[in-house]
Amino acid sequence: MGYLFISPWLFGFIVFLIGPILASLYLSFTTYKPGQTPVWIGLENYVRMFGDDLFYHSLRITTVYTVLSVPLGLITALGLAVLLNQGVRGLRFFRTAFYLPSLISGVAVAIVFAWFFNTNFGVINFFLSLFGIDGPNWLGDPDWTLPAFVIMSLWGIGGTVVIFIAALQGVPVELYEAAELDGATSWRRFLNITLPLISPVILFSLITGVIATFQTFAVSYIMTGGGPANASLFYLLYLYRNAFNWFEMGYASALAWFLFLIILVCTLILLRSSELWVHYEGLGRK
Repeated sequence: MGYLFISPWLFGFIVFLIGPILASLYLSFTTYKPGQTPVWIGLENYVRMFGDDLFYHSLRITTVYTVLSVPLGLITALGLAVLLNQGVRGLRFFRTAFYLPSLISGVAVAIVFAWFFNTNFGVINFFLSLFGIDGPNWLGDPDWTLPAFVIMSLWGIGGTVVIFIAALQGVPVELYEAAELDGATSWRRFLNITLPLISPVILFSLITGVIATFQTFAVSYIMTGGGPANASLFYLLYLYRNAFNWFEMGYASALAWFLFLIILVCTLILLRSSELWVHYEGLGRK
């Protein structure tokens, strides 16, 4: 009876998730355009990647964005969480205020920040002009486009802030009291007590952040379309172009599976490295 009741979900899961995943795996070994019969070509799509300059370019752009935005987001979120954990009055209000922006969809955020970064009447350049600084052409200069996306990524750190606050409030107070009696400064208490005890949460946020940034698509598609001069051509946007602009479905499927392998390898590396720096209360290091 249990399987009968969950059969609608099972049907949707198999047909709309597992089915397309397996189909894309098959198509990655074919040359295929909509309306045509797939033709098996083996590993040619994967070999083609390593001779594709835009493949390397989009992968580099995405990797640089990940390396910059994920640590910056984690540090900023942790800093805000520490500040909000200092017995601040109205903590519920601040938690809500920081969390709400993360609920806004990527398209809405892209439209808002396209206005923020506008060279002529954008809020950011207007704010800089108050200090006599001539703001750059954020979305029109290839040198400034990626930094603009990194800055914009801080908009959605509210969820991470809330998670860090919960982790900080779970650290036993008696550990801080014992360390203070031993003469430990606030900085030493933070390094030797706070960071080790919340390191599992940092690991979780780090992994989810890497996965999310490698799948960046909507903001670049809406704000710049990959420009200028492909300065914001993220990997997923290049995949989209192959699939739905040029209808190279076989090659796009191969790109998708290569992205899956990249994320899988990054996740495994982070999990393996966690043995060196992640601590579990009562168990020491993992």
